[in-house]
Amino acid sequence: MAFMEKPPAGKVLLDDTVPLTAAIEASQSLQSHTIVRRYSDFDLLNNSLQIAGLSLPLPPKKLIGNMDREFIAERQKGLQNYLNVITTNHILSNCELVKKFLDPNNYSASYTEIALQQVSMFFRSEPKWEVVEPLKDIGWRIRKKYFLMKIKNQPKERLVLSWADLGPDKYLSDKDFQCLIKLLPSCLHPYIYRVTFATANESSALLIRMFNEKGTLKDLIYKAKPKDPFLRKYCNPKKIQGLELQQIKTYGRQILEVLKFLHDKGFPYGHLHASNVMLEGDTCRLLDLENSLLGLPSFYRSYFSQFRKINTLESVDVHCFGHLLYEMTYGRPPDSVPVDSFPPAPSMAVVAVLESTLSCEACKNGMPTVSRLLQMPLFSDVLLTTSEKPQFKIPTKLKEALRIAKECIEKRLIEEQKQIHQHRRLTRAQSHHGSEEERKKRKILARKKSKRSALENSEEHSAKYSNSNNSGSGASSPLTSPSSPTPPSIAAALGLGKDVKEGKDVRVTPTSSTCASATSSSLASCEHRGAHTASAPGCEWREPRGLTQLHPEFPKRNFEESRNL
Repeated sequence: MAFMEKPPAGKVLLDDTVPLTAAIEASQSLQSHTIVRRYSDFDLLNNSLQIAGLSLPLPPKKLIGNMDREFIAERQKGLQNYLNVITTNHILSNCELVKKFLDPNNYSASYTEIALQQVSMFFRSEPKWEVVEPLKDIGWRIRKKYFLMKIKNQPKERLVLSWADLGPDKYLSDKDFQCLIKLLPSCLHPYIYRVTFATANESSALLIRMFNEKGTLKDLIYKAKPKDPFLRKYCNPKKIQGLELQQIKTYGRQILEVLKFLHDKGFPYGHLHASNVMLEGDTCRLLDLENSLLGLPSFYRSYFSQFRKINTLESVDVHCFGHLLYEMTYGRPPDSVPVDSFPPAPSMAVVAVLESTLSCEACKNGMPTVSRLLQMPLFSDVLLTTSEKPQFKIPTKLKEALRIAKECIEKRLIEEQKQIHQHRRLTRAQSHHGSEEERKKRKILARKKSKRSALENSEEHSAKYSNSNNSGSGASSPLTSPSSPTPPSIAAALGLGKDVKEGKDVRVTPTSSTCASATSSSLASCEHRGAHTASAPGCEWREPRGLTQLHPEFPKRNFEESRNL
C-alpha cells in the first residue's frame, strides 16, 4: 500500500496489549479460536525466544515411545505449563513471536515489509533523507518499526525514524489527526524530546528524531545497549540495581512536570514507561507523544484495565508513573500489581509514593492527581534549573477534537474494565460451583430435598386414606371389597376387636351369596344396637395378610373402643 493511500474499508484495528491465554485441549473446540500446533512448532518458538535469555520449561524431545498414551498426557501437561509461563510474562506475551504463534489469523502480516514500503514511498517526496539500517525489534510494539537515518548533506549525524500503524483508540478525524501530527515539531519543552520531522496519512504516521547514543532511562537502569533487541535488553537483566536517591527524586520531578504540562494543555498521553523517557545528561525527556493521536494502547494497559477506579488518562499516567518509580528504585518491574508489600527503599518518602500508586488500597480507591504527587515530600524540595520556556500552541478547534477523542478513549477503557469485571465474576462463580466442597454441599441438599419430598408424599397419602376411612363409616358406605382389609368399625361389629388389637392378620372372604348382600349400613346399625361379636353367617375368617402392617396409622383408641363394643 502506498504511503498516501487510504486504508481499506472495514480494517480492524487490533489492541496488541490484550493478553492471550492458551489451553491445550484434546480435539475440543474452544470459545475463541482453535489452532493446531505440533511439538516441532513449540520447539521452533522456544528457539526463537532464546534471545530473551530465559530458561523456559519446554518438555524434552523423545524419539522412541513418543506415541504412548501416558507419555502424550505427560507432554500435554508440560506444554500447558510452558504456555502459562510465556503468557504470564509481560514482555514475552506482547512480543510478535508469541502473538503469531497463538493468533496467526490476526498476526500473519509482515509489519517490517509494510513499514519499508511506507518509508520508501515517503523518501520519493523527501530525497534529502537516507536510510542507514533498520533497527530491528528495538521496541516492544508489533506495529511500530524503527530505522537509523541520516541527512545526505550531514552524513555524520544520526537520526531515528519511527513508523507506526493506527491503533484501536484512534478517534480523531483524518484531517485533525494529520494536523496534530504535523504540529508536534513545534512543541518545545525542556522535558520533551523534540521531533525533527513528522508527517501522517489516513493509515499511519512517520516521525524523525535525533538518535541518542546513551539510550533511554530503561537502558540506564538495565545497563543495556540502545540498538539491541527489546527481548535481549530487558527480559533477563544481568545485574539488578536501582538508581540513587537523588536521581530518583530529580527524574521523578521532571517527569511529573511534563505530565502536568500536557494535562493542562488538554493533550492526552497515557504512554509513560521507562523506554519512553530519553536521557540527556541529568535531564529526562518524554518520547512518543504521537502514540495517543495514533490510538495505540499503553504498555501497562493489561495492568490498569483490571481496576475500575483507574478510568481517566490522568489516573492512567499516575499509575504508570508508579511502575516507573518502582523500576527506578529497585532496578526491575514489580512481580505483580497491586503490590502487597514493598522491599526496603532508599527513603520512606519513596515508599509513600509507591503506596499511593501501586498498593491494593490505591488500586481499589483511585489514584492521586499529578499535582498531589508534586506536593509529596519526595519531590516537593527538588529544584529544577532550566532556561527553556515551554511552548506548545494548539488551535481551539484541535483542542476540542482532542477533548472528544480523550473522552472516547476513556469510555472504551471503562467498557473494557466492565467486561473484565463481569468475566472475573463469572469465572469465580464457575470455579466455586465446580469445587469439591460445593459439589458435596449440593449432594447433601439434594438428599435432604428428596427425603422431605418423600415425607410429604407419605403424609399426603395417609391423609387421603384417613379421609376415605371416615367417609366409609357412614350409612352410605359402599360394600366391603373381598380383597380389602377390614376397617376397625366393621371388625368391632364382627367381634374382631381382640384380633385387631393383638395385631393379627384378618381378611374377609365371601363364601355364599348371603354375604354379598350384607351392607355396611346394616353392620353399622348392629354396632349401635350392641350386637354380639359372633361372626356373620356365610362368611369365614382367614389371616393371610397383616392389617396392622398395611395400615399402621390406625389409632390404638379405635381398637379399644371396638373391643368395648
